[in-house]
Amino acid sequence: MNFKKYLLAGTAMMAMSFFAACSDDDQPVNNGGSEPGGDEPEQTETVSGEVEGTWTANSVVNVSGHITVPEGKSLTIEEGVQVIFSTSGVGTNHVPIEFTVEGNLYCEGTEANPVLLSIPEAERTEDNTLKGMWGGIVATESCDEMLIDHTIIEYTGGQVTDGSPAASAGIYTAGDDAYPQITTNNINGNYVITNSIIRNGWSDGIYLMGGNAIIANNTFAANGYDGAEAVNVKAGCKVDVAGNIMFSPNTNGLKLSSSGQSETRGQALIQAYNNTIINSGWRRDGEKGGCIYVEKNALVHVFNNLMVNCKFRAMTPSYTLANDPEEGYADASVIDYNYYASGSQESEIVFEDESGVAYAWEGYNYAHEDYNQGVVDAHSLIATQEDGKDPMFVNFDINGVSLTSYTYDDSWDFHVQSGSPVLTGAYDGTDATMAPFFQTSGLTVNGETYTSPAVANHFGAYGIE
Repeated sequence: MNFKKYLLAGTAMMAMSFFAACSDDDQPVNNGGSEPGGDEPEQTETVSGEVEGTWTANSVVNVSGHITVPEGKSLTIEEGVQVIFSTSGVGTNHVPIEFTVEGNLYCEGTEANPVLLSIPEAERTEDNTLKGMWGGIVATESCDEMLIDHTIIEYTGGQVTDGSPAASAGIYTAGDDAYPQITTNNINGNYVITNSIIRNGWSDGIYLMGGNAIIANNTFAANGYDGAEAVNVKAGCKVDVAGNIMFSPNTNGLKLSSSGQSETRGQALIQAYNNTIINSGWRRDGEKGGCIYVEKNALVHVFNNLMVNCKFRAMTPSYTLANDPEEGYADASVIDYNYYASGSQESEIVFEDESGVAYAWEGYNYAHEDYNQGVVDAHSLIATQEDGKDPMFVNFDINGVSLTSYTYDDSWDFHVQSGSPVLTGAYDGTDATMAPFFQTSGLTVNGETYTSPAVANHFGAYGIE
């Protein structure tokens, strides 16, 4: 998993730790050793309106209103910068503050000193985890490039309302949508999101409506209040998604769709491999969520992923409508060679009037109408009640963590021990059609070329440390 810029899979995430649960909801959530600004900030400023240029290392930028990087301009955010969004909103309607990118955005944190996009420290409470306290980053059709590297983005997902920049631009609909943490909308744009933490959001972690993208070696946690995914892809995208940890997305870790496909927005193309998805789907009613959802003619290769204590297996609705751009399943897709592990615990939330599924192993073996036996996951390894297929993590109790929990513990280590069953049986990566799109050519952002991780011959994001 070597990136040209040394974008290493495991070490970054261990250094940039998640919050630990507080005993008192009124107490700030601890960002662990990863919170920037250990020293006094070099400077503090307050901004709103148009922004460009450079926010210098270790400074604090307080955002009091909507901010926009204008078309043709760029904003660079250097290591250790804390960008703090007011939760008061804008105007009498308290419209959530939005970070609109019409030009280019480069968040250039480091492993030791990440960039932070958050809210005031006193408001970083467990009670606010999924409340949507500010809008999020919205990269419009004119955004050519975006780099999110070693960056923490949290407490996003405010409701889109009348007067929201995204509503005025027609990107989202007032009253119907909540902001994802990151949105892209330029089918010709290049986007690299890596080594970052994307957590505590009302809606999707990443929502791609267009562009070429590498989404690699990130950690997602607590994405979605009453729906939403860690990564949501639509038409007009060509994406590699690899080496990510996705903990407790409300609905799915990956929702892959060619919704919006047209003569100008091409079929969604996605290579999703070597991701670890944990506790997905339990907080969502209905039978739509579970871990991976592929629909509406998206052309995908989904393999070597490790699903742990998720509610359902990979789903392919409208499978029988081959290559139908409105509803169907792209029959050149491959969803196979995945690993489904289950602990023994019962869910605290069971929808008895629907599937009634209460255990991960039960959901994996449920007679779901969107499972396509013998084709999808034909060679995948699937837990049963008798054989949970414990991946033998270095530090994560597969039988102890509540299925509905979305609180990430920074002591967890998703590397596996010697002898783990996830080290054998994975796809070997020799088929050219399964190769990452950007492993060789890469994507160039801000003059640097980034390449996707190579396919690892094991299930999940990490092998042996």
